[in-house]
Amino acid sequence: MEIKDLKHAIDAYSDAAETGLSALESRIDDVETQLLRPDAGGEVKLTSLGLEHKEAFIRDFMVRGDDDSLKALESKALSTTRGGEAGFAVPEVIDSEIEKQVRRHSPMRSICKVKMVESGEYTRLVNTADTQTNWVGEEDARAGTSGPNLEEIKITPGEIYANAAVTQRALDDMQFDVEAWLTEDVADEFARMEGQAIVKGDGVNKPKGILSYATDTSADDARAFGTIQHLSSGVAAGLPAVDSDAAELLIDLVHLLNSRYRQGAVFLMNSKTLSVVRKLKDTDGNFLFRAGMTPGEKGMLLGYPVVEAEDMDDIGAGNSPIAFGNFERAYTIVERMGTRVLRDPYSQKPNVQFYATKRVGGALVNDAALKLLKIEA
Repeated sequence: MEIKDLKHAIDAYSDAAETGLSALESRIDDVETQLLRPDAGGEVKLTSLGLEHKEAFIRDFMVRGDDDSLKALESKALSTTRGGEAGFAVPEVIDSEIEKQVRRHSPMRSICKVKMVESGEYTRLVNTADTQTNWVGEEDARAGTSGPNLEEIKITPGEIYANAAVTQRALDDMQFDVEAWLTEDVADEFARMEGQAIVKGDGVNKPKGILSYATDTSADDARAFGTIQHLSSGVAAGLPAVDSDAAELLIDLVHLLNSRYRQGAVFLMNSKTLSVVRKLKDTDGNFLFRAGMTPGEKGMLLGYPVVEAEDMDDIGAGNSPIAFGNFERAYTIVERMGTRVLRDPYSQKPNVQFYATKRVGGALVNDAALKLLKIEA
């Protein structure tokens, strides 16, 4: 077997394995989410230490401001250690529920790769060029060939925060549900901010969004690394007026993506764009979009799932309202393990402030696995 054939075989195996693992992780997350719902018949089983940690966090630290028991528990490495950071780590059982809520409400987290890190930075080497190979006769001279071109990608998590203020009397009277605030309000806000940054973030103290990268029409082997290939709509301010022309444009977008990335690929657009796409018909009068058969099931466009992300561009001149690609291969979200809470009873008397933080970063790691439709003549 030639080296090139061997490399292709390894790539194909890696693609299949990565797709299978992603599907398995998604199924496990769905099962865990159902088990954690009070109305699903599931029950979260806590160890005695886990229950002690949760009670110490909510009853002693959050309500009373007594952190002695939490310090003792964290010294046993029951959860994420403090590591010199302010505040205390949220107990594992609450943090797991926050993670599931963020995953449920963040469309980008559901399709991108997520890496948990314990350090302040994630570094990855990416091969941007295949190793060159040549044909040769039995007695021919073997000229040198070019090797892989490795690019280093560094992703530094930025910090998302929520800062709630509540009176001590409300805490004493249990009018403020600490656990619900963390697992619902904070999780929703984290999901909103994270999803917005992964689509349009500038990369400064936050993820760099997919629409923040440079784009051009050059093929995968001709673009500078970190530049996304786009397909022009052919119309200055919208999609082609004729449905069949718009349909052909979407087909071209699909086939702009290399076949090795199409397994696991999805369309990404906001609700306004989807409302336009759902009305498109082929030459036989059939709608291109197929709605899901059950609640929560994603609709299909040209045989690929459609994911809605409200932060994607609207259809308009110069915008990129539709993305198509294998986001699992294209984009990596990096999360610093653990949500932390700092209790501040002094800065805003008579209120007690709860400063909850989570560190998240993200970057494009494979520009060939993602394509954009750009509105331009």
